[in-house]
Amino acid sequence: MEKAKILVVDDEEGILKSIVGILQDEGYEAITARDGKEALRIYQQQEPDALLLDIWMPDMDGIDVLKRLQEIDADSAVVMISGHGTISTAIKAVKLGAFDFIEKPLSMDILLVTLEKALEHRRLRLESKRLQRLLEDNEKKLREVTSFSTPSTELTKSPSTSIKSFLKPGLQPQRTLKQSMVLYGTGLHSGLKTGMILLPLPPGSGILFCNLSEDLTVPGHLDYVRSTDFATSVAKGRTTIRTVEHFMAVLHAYRINNLLIKINGEIPIMDGSALDFCRIIEEAGIEEQVDGYEEVVIDRRYQVGEESPEGKYIYIEPSDTFGVRYYLNYPPPIGQQEYTFVLDGSETFKREIAPARTFGFLKDAEQLSKIGLAGGGHLHNVILLGDKGVVNTKLRFPDEFVRHKILDLIGDFYLLNRPIKGMVTAHMTGHSENIALLREIRKGMGI
Repeated sequence: MEKAKILVVDDEEGILKSIVGILQDEGYEAITARDGKEALRIYQQQEPDALLLDIWMPDMDGIDVLKRLQEIDADSAVVMISGHGTISTAIKAVKLGAFDFIEKPLSMDILLVTLEKALEHRRLRLESKRLQRLLEDNEKKLREVTSFSTPSTELTKSPSTSIKSFLKPGLQPQRTLKQSMVLYGTGLHSGLKTGMILLPLPPGSGILFCNLSEDLTVPGHLDYVRSTDFATSVAKGRTTIRTVEHFMAVLHAYRINNLLIKINGEIPIMDGSALDFCRIIEEAGIEEQVDGYEEVVIDRRYQVGEESPEGKYIYIEPSDTFGVRYYLNYPPPIGQQEYTFVLDGSETFKREIAPARTFGFLKDAEQLSKIGLAGGGHLHNVILLGDKGVVNTKLRFPDEFVRHKILDLIGDFYLLNRPIKGMVTAHMTGHSENIALLREIRKGMGI
């Protein structure tokens, strides 16, 4: 198979030679440009498969080149390189259409891995467009054939052809995002500014997290759950990604199977809900992929904890959809709340569950602060409760507290990266019980 053609753009001769040498050793065809104008001219003349683009260059910088490239080729695979990178620069580059952003001094291993991912994403984008054109052509031919014998009103009722028609019966198409996206916020427990870059991945990759400054990926998977204290965290080696549950809930609702999330150690809390995550997924667009997955269909009842009026327990039973019945019984001012939600689509999730915010008590916030957590909890992103009620905001729902517990549960229950068909009943449980039940399901079903 012929290796890809890579255009390397950098005004530093030493870096240019090093990158070209590595690429050629790996079998790539490498072509070079030393400034932005030359890069644009060569790109149009030679149509490379990917571009390694330095940000800081005289005359026309990499950001300006990237803007022009998007006008020339919206499917270009661009990896930005910078020796003075910041999270804001990375966010700007990805917003403008770059696939990813890496920093100097370059790790050639990271560069090659990132380049392969960019090339694979471009290949999948082009293949998806080809398949879409094929499907549209087939539909057009079908209309032409049937128009002589079928009334037009009947044609509008028939389902359109989709990628699902290429899969084996019982499989659902895997999904990723159509383009890279970025979000910027603060970590709830670290209190640090944290950016989040979302990168599409090929089929079978799963949900992966990594820090912006390193290449080690941590799967957003049950096998890598490290902690369930106050939030769900996943870890591999010394790399820990904290507070993944809200974002995982959105991936669950939108059925995203393959995605790389690059962050500064913790998912940003945003306004305490999952609404901003819904918006960024919708803005990116969802791309169905030509590989499929099987849903986890619950075969019998699984339970953690003994049922009692005052106890913590959670169980799941067979059902045609995924749903949650949650019973909450806190001391005043919250009291008893109960809510049942069926996850029958992203719109219902976005309307009923995603707006529900993180909540906590003032007395607990003081304790969390003492142990180094909740540093990012502010008046605008956490519902704070005193002895007499909410002290800092107006509730979005009268039962916003129980809805937020359901949001957390939906996120935890996507740590197999596959939707589940089953009805969950939970009584006063949290992340630890969610994860324990998920492990019981995996053990009992052999998955």
